Amino acid sequence: MGALKGILAIVGVAAILVGGLWALQGLDIIRWPASSFMLGDTTWTRNGVVLVVVGVVLVWFARKR
Repeated sequence: MGALKGILAIVGVAAILVGGLWALQGLDIIRWPASSFMLGDTTWTRNGVVLVVVGVVLVWFARKR
């Protein structure tokens, strides 16, 4: 069971980081890469926030006893 919790935590942290990047690109705060189709598109802001929430839930489940 410990290995599964470790994998959940790693996937959760990765989801939080990627979701944060997507949300910030959608808000046009992070302009990297400069030619990205995601820049300034609020669809990616929503997708990023949803992914961050999923990541937080995964980390929460991994930390739960």
